[in-house]
Amino acid sequence: MFALTNIRRELNQVREKDQKKDFKLPVNSFDIDKIDTNRIYHIEQIKKICINYRLRFLDAKLFKGQFPVEAIDEIKVIEKTHQTELSSLQMMAPSKLFKLENADDPLLFAPIGNEYYYLIYQWGNDLHPLRKWLVWPFKNLITMCAATLIVSFVLSLFVPLSVFTPNPNFSDFFLVYFFMFKSVAAIVIYYTFARGKNLNQAIWNSKYYNR
Repeated sequence: MFALTNIRRELNQVREKDQKKDFKLPVNSFDIDKIDTNRIYHIEQIKKICINYRLRFLDAKLFKGQFPVEAIDEIKVIEKTHQTELSSLQMMAPSKLFKLENADDPLLFAPIGNEYYYLIYQWGNDLHPLRKWLVWPFKNLITMCAATLIVSFVLSLFVPLSVFTPNPNFSDFFLVYFFMFKSVAAIVIYYTFARGKNLNQAIWNSKYYNR
């Protein structure tokens, strides 16, 4: 994902900053010469993936799914290769796979400092392109409004205008479209907010079920 020289510089900066202030998450120590740069992700990249696929990025302790044997083996391999003991692991997965507090492509990461994370293992198929399109309406407020308009338009096309007027015109269609939009919008508002759901931008790193 990043050039080795850039990673080396970033990790050196992490070590310098680590002496001056405390990090929210403990930093895992990796051997720079043995690190796989294709496995390194910045928090902004992780955030983008979570928003696009409606996933959450939380402490692995909250993960209630099963860890495959391959993931455990990979942790042991990384610890042996880098002569370290991994800690403060983070998990990227759908909400249903976490033990969320009240107020399925899991990816296991280890923080390496300066808002960078090292991908340890990935399993499942929740990063499938189909999932990205299915959750697109929940990406943000703009996509939700756009999806509501599109769905309302498509549903309006199936309404037989001749039932309401013998000579339907554009004004009649627009009126039906307007009422269809209000109906669809009401359903969206109820499902999204009244039932404790939220947009992808708001939940990607939230440990609360209704936030």
